[in-house]
Amino acid sequence: MKTLNRIPTGKLERTGSLLKAGAKVGVNYIKYYGNKITKDKDEDEARQTLNEDNAADIYDSLKELKGSALKVAQMLSMEKNILPQAYVEKFSLSQFSVPPLSGALVKKTFRKYFGKNPEDLFDKFTSESVNAASIGQVHRAEKEGKKLAVKIQYPGVRESISSDLKMVKPIAVKMFNIRKEGSESYFQEVENKLFEETDYELELKRSKDISEKCSHLPNLDFPEYYPEFSCERIITMDWMEGKHFSEFTKEQNSQSDLNKIGQTLWDFYMYQMHVLKQVHADPHPGNFLVSEDKKLLVIDFGCIKEIPNDFYKPYFELAKRENLINPEKFREKLFQLEILRPDDTPQEQTFFTKLFYELLELFTRPFNAVTFDFSDETFFTEIADLGQRYAKLSDMKGMNTNRGSKHFIYVNRTFFGLYNMMHDLKAKDIIISQYKNFIQ
Repeated sequence: MKTLNRIPTGKLERTGSLLKAGAKVGVNYIKYYGNKITKDKDEDEARQTLNEDNAADIYDSLKELKGSALKVAQMLSMEKNILPQAYVEKFSLSQFSVPPLSGALVKKTFRKYFGKNPEDLFDKFTSESVNAASIGQVHRAEKEGKKLAVKIQYPGVRESISSDLKMVKPIAVKMFNIRKEGSESYFQEVENKLFEETDYELELKRSKDISEKCSHLPNLDFPEYYPEFSCERIITMDWMEGKHFSEFTKEQNSQSDLNKIGQTLWDFYMYQMHVLKQVHADPHPGNFLVSEDKKLLVIDFGCIKEIPNDFYKPYFELAKRENLINPEKFREKLFQLEILRPDDTPQEQTFFTKLFYELLELFTRPFNAVTFDFSDETFFTEIADLGQRYAKLSDMKGMNTNRGSKHFIYVNRTFFGLYNMMHDLKAKDIIISQYKNFIQ
């Protein structure tokens, strides 16, 4: 894979890169309509070619930019029910496979923050990265016999967050049917989280804190972190030996091993949600490894969502069956969570009450069971079908679709990511409330 000697950091340069991608997309549409007119391809084949070409051109542009723009692609790759499969497959590469920085640029970063080249700081340091993602890349190192992973943030990522989001905002508004008026809190939430993700000193503190508080959970392991070799743009931790989560799920594994990893993952997330009230809000395969002895290894704590009690309480009260089927309680919680609004018309109140009842009744089924089978294709097909059905409804046109507290963005993202990972594992017989056994 080629390396990058520089990353565009200026607003004009980054905007220009996206405009070039836009031009290529325009050409792809011309080819698509040409294929339809000449009937060289049938409709489905022509549409698939269009999606594949567009996904490749957009991703090629984003991977050169890195940073927030690529992070958005990574987030979207988990939304399997929103994007065509061609986009999901291409954008999922942003989890752990993008062009790395050149060795010269890596050394420049070390000299800026430590006043030394990495070879002078460690006993061994690999100049080539072993993993490159949206915000940073990882190198192997050794110090006094310890094998280390050194994560280096790409230059200019933090400085370009605000301008990147301004470029992405019109796309998000159209894709998710968001009204510009009243959407500021949602975009501010995303911007704040991206600023946190690019603060490696904060990540180091949170990584140490959560890994210590979850260290007693069975079958789970975390790296040790080294503040003396870390700073605002570099984090050094233990090198963890294991297979990428996505690699593991593609192999032939016994059902007992799949269930073991699934139960570990579920307990880890429920303990964070219900006990710590803060959660690793980036549950995608690139952040987890599986060791040879089938332990789950958590290797990245970049995105942490703290859950305020005034959101936590009504959110999980809505997961209870008795509240779902009680119309008065249900409406009360919908107002508390800003799903229903005081200025709603009677039509909007009726429409969104029905929509969120269907959505929550389906999505909270695991929480109303003693054990749950995440390999159940019917459950996930129902989720996909419900989303597609409401996305096509003409009734939503003209309605205010900005719904819900800003906290939904990362809490829902956490659950969608967790459900997808559990489904990828085909984990069965997961004990939903087992985390309560580990409360200290």
